[in-house]
Amino acid sequence: MKLASLKNPKSKDGELVVVSSDNQFYVSANDIAPNLLSALDQWSEAEPKLLKKYNDLNSKKISGAVKIADENIFESCLPRTWLFADGSAFIHHIKLVRQARKAELPATLLTVPLMYQAECGRFLSPTENIPQADFNHGTDFEAEVGVIVDFVPKGTSAEDALKHIKLCVILNDTTLRGLIPDELASGFGFFQSKPNKTLSPFAVTLDELGSAWQNGRIHLPLLVEYNKKFFGKPNAKEMHFHFGQLIAHAARTRDLAAGSLIGSGTVSNVDASMGSCCLVEKRTLEQIHQNEISTPYMSEGDTIEIKMLSESGENIFGRIYQKVQKI
Repeated sequence: MKLASLKNPKSKDGELVVVSSDNQFYVSANDIAPNLLSALDQWSEAEPKLLKKYNDLNSKKISGAVKIADENIFESCLPRTWLFADGSAFIHHIKLVRQARKAELPATLLTVPLMYQAECGRFLSPTENIPQADFNHGTDFEAEVGVIVDFVPKGTSAEDALKHIKLCVILNDTTLRGLIPDELASGFGFFQSKPNKTLSPFAVTLDELGSAWQNGRIHLPLLVEYNKKFFGKPNAKEMHFHFGQLIAHAARTRDLAAGSLIGSGTVSNVDASMGSCCLVEKRTLEQIHQNEISTPYMSEGDTIEIKMLSESGENIFGRIYQKVQKI
């Protein structure tokens, strides 16, 4: 099923709605739970009720369905949550980014996931402008896939962690590249360089992915257009660490609250013809092959679109479409 959060001036968590499989209609689900975070907190009770509403909506057996005429009515599918633990599961991306800043690769690159705790107090809506106060900060987009879990006990194994995945999303992990070197040099990690993120308008259950969900990974390309031109279509199946491993890593020393979001990190493929999901990769490749960087970071008015299509061409998560705005 597909779930979304309508913008609601009375709630920072939005209003939970169920969306039809073709993305054309929605129906309120606030009789089941007021918002998605609340539904996840009581998932065993809410899921069957939401699924019935979803099936009734698709079969036109439900009253109150509303035509989706404007994508701007939606918040990010999960407007805010308790934890966003963002991994870096695509080894090719790690190698390129480390090369860009002349940093050594970690000795445990292939055995221990990289992960940082990201901003999750408010996700920008899928069509909300990306605010930028200083373009010397080096604004970059990062297109990722992610999963949302129910309660995960501390010490959960990677295999058992897969059972805790309830929803999948795509996201834009906006990054300020110009602030990263000084932050990492301090030895305390990302903070100012990682502002508010953006999630897709729709979160979907694993069954919506069909055969594309295999071995804890989504086997589909993530499509990125930058300023309305092709930028990348790398396949998310090339995650080195699958989502179960990322969840287990996050839960090694703590419980994960229901509604926690686990990100894959920037989707990246070794095959250069697949393009990229962030500007820093393209810039690094230019430096390697041309000995000169010609692609700037984002400027005012630049746009980024991120979406993922099923094998039959259906838009699974809706789209993220954002413009950079000087503030």
